[in-house]
Amino acid sequence: MIVVFNPVAGRRRAHLLWRVLDVLVANGVRLDLAETQRAGHAESLAREAAQRGEHLVVAAGGDGTIAEVANGLMGSGARLGVIPLGTANVLAHELGLAFAPRPVAAALAFGRTRTLWPGQANGPGGTKLFVQMLGVGFDAHVVHSLPMPLKKIFGKGAYVIQSARELTRYAFPAIRMRIDGVETETSSVIVSKGRLYGGGFRLAEDAASGQPGFSVVLFDRSGPSAALLYGAALPLNLLGRAPGVRQIRARRIDFLQNESVPAQTDGDRAGYAPLWVCDAPAPIQVVTG
Repeated sequence: MIVVFNPVAGRRRAHLLWRVLDVLVANGVRLDLAETQRAGHAESLAREAAQRGEHLVVAAGGDGTIAEVANGLMGSGARLGVIPLGTANVLAHELGLAFAPRPVAAALAFGRTRTLWPGQANGPGGTKLFVQMLGVGFDAHVVHSLPMPLKKIFGKGAYVIQSARELTRYAFPAIRMRIDGVETETSSVIVSKGRLYGGGFRLAEDAASGQPGFSVVLFDRSGPSAALLYGAALPLNLLGRAPGVRQIRARRIDFLQNESVPAQTDGDRAGYAPLWVCDAPAPIQVVTG
């Protein structure tokens, strides 16, 4: 197997990576370690590994790194492994993956898999795969404005701090969109493949990460007070049922003429609307143990 390691995402938990690798090597597993050097590098490394005939490529990092590796493996038949080293590790929570070194190593060695069908964001800058969710609106604005030093110091707490900073800075523009051909308008949107958001918090109970389609969560209430309400509902696992929240199952989502509205995929910047969202060309197999 080859392990693709994002040193930026995994610096705070690098000790976990080395302990996992130690266990694998001690049990006779042949592996190579490839360290990413720039945005998009994980995708290139994964694609090259699959072309060389690697059957298992492991993403060691956060959800953004996992998405890049998944993109590189698309269409190859190679399996995706995960060593969760990121800030939120939403996909790892979603799939019930292990976090302790020995169980992580055992899962990778055992090789039992589960189907994951990623989503794909399409815009003027090209296409970008996402494994858990895409956000357009306030949460994406927070991702765009979040300073990396703050994230390194406070981890998930950095998003809370930055959200508080941005409450009075963000204009909360209306977001025009078309969901499976039906036009609607809202304040903020999360297009989710999975049930969870922001770590282990429940958002979309009807989501099915291994099947085509999305759970589209629309936040119709606008402004700082609404953002505070939704933020308070998140740790109580009530975000999906908060006032002004709609959930719709869909296969295609078009964001219309929203050039000033930011987007994020799996916690990474994803440019600005307009863009459209659909299923990735095919599912991939994720090693779960």
